[in-house]
Amino acid sequence: MTALVLGPLLRHVGESTATVWVETDRPCRVLVRAGNLEAAADTFAVHGHHFALVEVEGLAPGARVPYRVELDGAQVWPEEGSAFPASQLRTLDPSGTLRVSFGSCRRSPDREGKHGNDTLSALAHHLVRPDATWPDILLMVGDQVYADELDPAMREIVRARRGTRTGAAVSMGNEAPANTLVTSTGSENAALDEAKSAAASTEACPTDEIADFEEYTHLYRLAWREDPAVRWLLSTVPTLTVFDDHDIRDDWNTSYAWRQQMWALPWWRERIVGGIGSYWVYQHLGNLSPEGRAAHEVFTAVRAASANGGDGGKILDEFAERADRQPTTAHWSYAHDYGRTRLVVVDSRCSRLLTPERRGMLDDEEFDWLDGRLQGDVDHLLVASSLPYLLAPAIHHAESWNEAVAEGAWGPRAAGAGEKIRQAADLEHWAAFERSFREVANDVIAVARGERGSAPATVAFLSGDVHYSYLARVTTPDTESEVVQVVCSPLRNPLPGKFQWANRIACARGAGVPFRWLARMARVPRPPLRWRITDGPWFSNAIATVELTGRDSRVQWQTPSAPRELSQISTVSVTR
Repeated sequence: MTALVLGPLLRHVGESTATVWVETDRPCRVLVRAGNLEAAADTFAVHGHHFALVEVEGLAPGARVPYRVELDGAQVWPEEGSAFPASQLRTLDPSGTLRVSFGSCRRSPDREGKHGNDTLSALAHHLVRPDATWPDILLMVGDQVYADELDPAMREIVRARRGTRTGAAVSMGNEAPANTLVTSTGSENAALDEAKSAAASTEACPTDEIADFEEYTHLYRLAWREDPAVRWLLSTVPTLTVFDDHDIRDDWNTSYAWRQQMWALPWWRERIVGGIGSYWVYQHLGNLSPEGRAAHEVFTAVRAASANGGDGGKILDEFAERADRQPTTAHWSYAHDYGRTRLVVVDSRCSRLLTPERRGMLDDEEFDWLDGRLQGDVDHLLVASSLPYLLAPAIHHAESWNEAVAEGAWGPRAAGAGEKIRQAADLEHWAAFERSFREVANDVIAVARGERGSAPATVAFLSGDVHYSYLARVTTPDTESEVVQVVCSPLRNPLPGKFQWANRIACARGAGVPFRWLARMARVPRPPLRWRITDGPWFSNAIATVELTGRDSRVQWQTPSAPRELSQISTVSVTR
């Protein structure tokens, strides 16, 4: 019998459509039944793993329809004996309140109990309550998995898989069928060749890091399947994502020097190709609308290669390597309109411009795309970026100073020291790409002043990454829109105490003044915006929900005070 390996995940939804993502243990036809509607799709193969995205059409706006998943005619979801209600397809109602819950930085599993209660698990148990208010969208803004800081469970898998040359081949051959090419080829020799190749390619890779696509597949299963509550949550709340550095490696694409250092390592090619390729399968495809997937040439090519027992792994590997080496060849950002609200999700990692001559948070093509979507004529403009656009002013000025020094403002000797500081201290947010920060600021000011259509009530940046939560408000220049930065992090990975105190000091009012003077000494221009943190910081595991009703907006932060309970941290009105 065909088995469900991972999922179902409810991904992009519209007013009348819903996308269901699954991974199965062999090629099959996947059927989704929702009331009197049904939709089906054949799986496609990538390195012996089998995936499908099923697009259900004809749903009513604001629908809440229980659904079932069948593989080759046999029902596999809902699972018998589940403690949770039936999963539902939940479409959007453009005339009602829109609730977007978001967060980042989730370590899972956590068998050693180092990272506190899991916010997603607590959210799932909270939603079972009859009086619970559900989010319309769950937006995960980075570090959905940690490929460079492995949990003991993942380290055991890595050790068993790599081992010695012989041991790796044996362990690969004895894993579940979906873990080797034998599933799609029926050849034991193919599985053995895959295992030998894995042993060779992972030989020099650190044992506490993911090496390739195969190991990423295990990482996603541990993150999204091990806890039944989280698995149910992802099956019934529409989810969108974007990657950050730990989805690949800490400080991913910090600078041109960083890229040169990593590509000099013999094991890096397999890592970056596996990381980007697995992100494409497990995360990116579900972010797209049905029309967006239909126009995706790589998706079309992978499905075509999977026909008649084939495999699209080679096509995806070539795409992934090209996406890293030539960022303009891939596009990871996306935007969706929900009634009078526009959500723009920006890739601030893979699409960076990093050359000896220029550096930008976004390459030219990606910035042109973003520029075209930073427009008015909506009630609310939400701009999601894994990295906060507005940091604590002290940190912002320190990062802009460091960028100037690393680029030679204080001479070549200081430039080398600046690069070392940048990598050691993770100084690679928007502030460390000063020209990019300025370009986005000019666009946002134009939108908020009504120069690009009628001004929204709010322009809000939604971000994570920094492992604490806060609200920052723009105070200068004057605009018609309220411009804010909303940060929520971590979902499950709190900062150690000493770093909490350092960031509390950095967030204090007036702490940015000496760092602004330092930046001026490196000839950094004054930022086009001025802002201050008005609420927070809060350092507990948390999830934030932006609630939009008409032109009103408020944000609520909640923390998992117990494994199955969410408690309120704060609720703030964004509109005044």
